[in-house]
Amino acid sequence: MSKHVWVIDDDHAIRWVLDRALAQAGIPITAFNSADEAMHHLTKETPLAIITDIRMQGTSGLDFLEQFNAQHPNTPVIVMTAHSDLQSAVTSFERGAYEYLPKPFDVDDAVAVVQRAIAHSEEADPVVVEQITPATEIIGNAPAMQEVFRAIGRLSSSNVSVLINGPSGSGKELVARALHRHSPREAQPFIALNVAAIPNELIESELFGHEKGSFTGATTQRMGRFEQANGGTLFLDEVGDMPASAQTRLLRVLAENEFYRVGGHQSVRVDVRIIAATHQDLESLVEQGKFREDLFHRLNVIRVHVPSLAQRREDIPLLAQYFLDNVAQELGDEPKRIHQDTAEYLMALPWPGNVRQLENTCRWLQVMASSRTILTEDLPPELRDSEEPSGGSDWEGSLARWANQFLEQSHISPLLDTAVPKFERIMIDAALRKTGGRKKDAAELLGWGRNTLTRKMQELQC
Repeated sequence: MSKHVWVIDDDHAIRWVLDRALAQAGIPITAFNSADEAMHHLTKETPLAIITDIRMQGTSGLDFLEQFNAQHPNTPVIVMTAHSDLQSAVTSFERGAYEYLPKPFDVDDAVAVVQRAIAHSEEADPVVVEQITPATEIIGNAPAMQEVFRAIGRLSSSNVSVLINGPSGSGKELVARALHRHSPREAQPFIALNVAAIPNELIESELFGHEKGSFTGATTQRMGRFEQANGGTLFLDEVGDMPASAQTRLLRVLAENEFYRVGGHQSVRVDVRIIAATHQDLESLVEQGKFREDLFHRLNVIRVHVPSLAQRREDIPLLAQYFLDNVAQELGDEPKRIHQDTAEYLMALPWPGNVRQLENTCRWLQVMASSRTILTEDLPPELRDSEEPSGGSDWEGSLARWANQFLEQSHISPLLDTAVPKFERIMIDAALRKTGGRKKDAAELLGWGRNTLTRKMQELQC
């Protein structure tokens, strides 16, 4: 085996940057400008690890990964791409990638990934992964979305419980559906239940079903969501709103894989994967005694954070055009296009309703905008008349208005406990966009050390 790491990329600048960075870390590389050239070189040596781009002339990085992994399953392959989406992330892991590295990447992070890959290659066991053809359900190029894609890819062969956090309207159900579709249970049912939309007195019947005559109005036996999802996935949205009695029964089902219908005496066994989601802080609810701690730990095996739209502003034009195209297809109409100035204006708005608000706005625009190119004056009045987009100069006034609105409403968290993390996330996001994702430079702009930035990003789930 060679002591070199191979870098495969048709971009000379990427090869040069990685050569310099890895050489400083004492890791020599052999660089190739195509996967075909690297495959031909395999007859002479086997590398310690490989970093490959996806889109290149000739054989793609994903096809190379599949061919190489079939012959050398113990050699880690790191996939990198500037065209990062859910499909490429999931396919990379399905074909045996060790790690997925979206461009632009932090050079220090890339070196750390290579060092881990080299250490891993010494003890890795062969893994056989069934290949699937994934669909692109979620759109996004923002760094925060790449973490979501990476998590879905990592979980593609798993049945573990997942807890999805994120604000209302951010697309938590889409993530849950993607987790199901890219799992061993994809051919089985996916059943979704919004816990907050069910009256407390009916939630147990919804989950577990009921027997005929068990209560007034129960004229027939009814199968609950657990039975409907048997063999597949049950998605419990807004699980933080579940009443205490249902929490107790849910915990028993997760522990024993069986339950009784309401009014029933015969136990029902099921095999269901639970994916739960909430916009609330479940840890705070646990501390207040409003959510069972043992249930929280059962659900919180793996946590996936879905960012708000404000945390992925660069995705707004892409999402908007996607929604416009979908509405146009529904209506049998020609899709409208967004002018660049309009796109920049949309990216500066606060979007409190997140992706759902953007989708509804695009539906309105496809129907109501007078021209095929959407200008700022075509936007709904409530968006045109907003006092100041979030990218404007009156940020202090906007902050004051937000604080006043917050204090007028009933909130569990104190004002600063909510405001400071939001403020830090925005500052971190702005610094990373300015530096193209380079943490070291972003830390300098923020006035922090690099370790402080890394710690903050972990704490805030940026």
